[in-house]
Amino acid sequence: MRGVRTQAELAERLLVDAPAVSRLVDRLEEEGLVKRCAGEDRRCVKLQATDAGRVAMEALEEATRSLDEDAARILTESELVELNRLLEKLLEGWSQVAAQPGEGESPS
Repeated sequence: MRGVRTQAELAERLLVDAPAVSRLVDRLEEEGLVKRCAGEDRRCVKLQATDAGRVAMEALEEATRSLDEDAARILTESELVELNRLLEKLLEGWSQVAAQPGEGESPS
C-alpha cells in the first residue's frame, strides 16, 4: 500500500470500484494488517498499515524481488524488456477501461 493513503486511492490503484475496496479493507482490518483512521472530513477515511501489515508488505516485496531474479535467470534481457512493455500496456488498458463508465451508467 505504499503511496496509498485512502480507500479511494487504493480503488484507483487496483482498478476496482469503491465497494470492492471497502470489502478488501474490511478483510485486511480483520486480519490486523491495516487500520482505518479519520481523514480531513467524514467522507474521507485514511488507511494506515499496522506493524503486522508492514511485516507482510516486506515479505511481499522480498517475494517480488525473488520472482524478478528468477525471471532474469530464465529470460534474456530483450525478453524482459518486452515482458515489461507488454505488462505496462496491459496496465494502461485496464486503467482506461476502469475509467470508463459501465454499461447503463452515465459519466460523472
